[in-house]
Amino acid sequence: MEVTEKPRVSIAYCTQCNWLLRAAWLAQELLQTFGDDLGEVSLLPRTGGMFEIRVGDSLIWERKRDGGFPGPKEIKQRLRDVIAPERDLGHTDR
Repeated sequence: MEVTEKPRVSIAYCTQCNWLLRAAWLAQELLQTFGDDLGEVSLLPRTGGMFEIRVGDSLIWERKRDGGFPGPKEIKQRLRDVIAPERDLGHTDR
């Protein structure tokens, strides 16, 4: 039986800016929605105003590039588009 590795999500957040709670809240939202479809969601403390969300090596959100912070709807849709494009997110897609 072939074992395929589940996607790993990382959220890098700026400790100087006190964005830990925002990062943890988004991690909880992703785990609640995608649960068993993810291999892990990790929080990576950084500095310099960083707030990035990656799936593996793919950058799906970057605070400076994307103009602020994502809401749960937007980040769930971006994650879904990478790991399971055919998946219906129910009310999040409406």
